[in-house]
Amino acid sequence: MTTRPPSDDRPADASGTFRLGSELPVNRLGYGAMQLTGPGVWGEPRDPDEAVRVLRRAVDLGVDFIDTADSYGPFVSERLIREALHPYPDDLVIATKAGLTRAGPDDWRPVGRPEYLRQQCELSLRHLGLERIDLFQLHRIDPKVPVADQLGELSLLQQEGKIRFIGLSEVSVAQLEEARKLATVVSVQNLYNLADRSAEDVLEYAEQETARGNSLAFIPWFPIATGELARPGGPLDAAARQHEATPSQLALAWLLRRSPVMLPIPGTSRVAHLEENTEAARIRLTDEEFAALSDAVVAPRQPDSTG
Repeated sequence: MTTRPPSDDRPADASGTFRLGSELPVNRLGYGAMQLTGPGVWGEPRDPDEAVRVLRRAVDLGVDFIDTADSYGPFVSERLIREALHPYPDDLVIATKAGLTRAGPDDWRPVGRPEYLRQQCELSLRHLGLERIDLFQLHRIDPKVPVADQLGELSLLQQEGKIRFIGLSEVSVAQLEEARKLATVVSVQNLYNLADRSAEDVLEYAEQETARGNSLAFIPWFPIATGELARPGGPLDAAARQHEATPSQLALAWLLRRSPVMLPIPGTSRVAHLEENTEAARIRLTDEEFAALSDAVVAPRQPDSTG
């Protein structure tokens, strides 16, 4: 690994830090690499060179937590990360996921058989060019396979030194509690944003556990959905104009203010949009602005694809 050169312009540093597993520090504003692939999260990107530029620029901006998955492409996102950033900076944390198979664009099917999860971990190690994956997440719990078998295999991979920490994605509090009886889980990645807070109970559980000393990060996917809050004259629109920012930047600023365990991972395939998103880390909402956005009641907007 190499050391990242110093930079005078690292807005992601302003997001604060969180220690995964109580020991691995990352800036709380990260980057989600799903959108680097083709339409429907399938195949190669329209502009591979821009995808590489996005990843390199993210690191320059202070992003040291990149989230991807074997199913993004499949494997396209992981290979682009290696092409752009390997050998990796010492402080860069790459998280990936396994447990969803692909049969075509926008087609996602859970598979949690132990031998499959092991195979995908080995492939991710190869595609990313890593000897150990810092955070390996179960993309979905497969209802056809005992949870103990799925978490048990991840624990074996952890014991073998192939993964450092285990995370989960799209789970309820009950599922999270069951999983944590079987393995040490350091993160949970659920759909959550300003317009859709249906995973509020999972976020609160992560906050409570972290306060007890059991570090549990909450990684919201689809983090910058704004729904009707961004309508002209609405609370998000008003706050954005006050800060001379975009509604998306305010949505990210709200997430960062909402909880110290929150690690938003906005994704994009364009450098300009990446720079805009990362500047959100510098925005500080007033108590009144935060309360106005928190109290807004909107109908959830469903995402176009999976986290």
